[in-house]
Amino acid sequence: MSSVATGLHAAMLLARGKPEGLLYLDTDMDGAARSFRAALICLPAFAALRLLDWAELGPPDDVTRTVLLELLSYAIGWAGYAIASRYVATALGRAARWPRFIAAWNWCNVAQYALLLAAQVPLLLDAPAWMAQVVWIVAVCWAIWLQWFAARLTLDVPRLQAAGMVALDLGIGFLLTGLSGV
Repeated sequence: MSSVATGLHAAMLLARGKPEGLLYLDTDMDGAARSFRAALICLPAFAALRLLDWAELGPPDDVTRTVLLELLSYAIGWAGYAIASRYVATALGRAARWPRFIAAWNWCNVAQYALLLAAQVPLLLDAPAWMAQVVWIVAVCWAIWLQWFAARLTLDVPRLQAAGMVALDLGIGFLLTGLSGV
């Protein structure tokens, strides 16, 4: 299987709570590097989610500036988390496990984006607002759980430390959103 197909297969297994997804993830730095292809795979879903936001809330005043800030935040957030997580993994005594961790994180992002896009279907079908909100909350909670589950397995850390890895990712995202104003 290609590295993309293997990574996606690993993510789908992990998304279903199956630890054997780890067997399909590379454990070396070359595999970790290849897993960053997931950022390109997720980019159309990222754009679609932003467009759906604009469809609901109206487009920004300066579309070009907003698109550039969104793309810059996307790239900085993706790379920034990878760099920060490596330092944290090292501080936790898990540096040797980081390549598999970041590969899992990268590929699980594809599953997360797919779920978040699917969670938009009720909104697009004019379902009642409460239903769309419940589906969105379930999707977000599942995405957070998936990241926690993958961190716990790949780094072999306690629950709280895995939660810290998730909090780091969320914190970077919130910081970038605040700084960019988009």
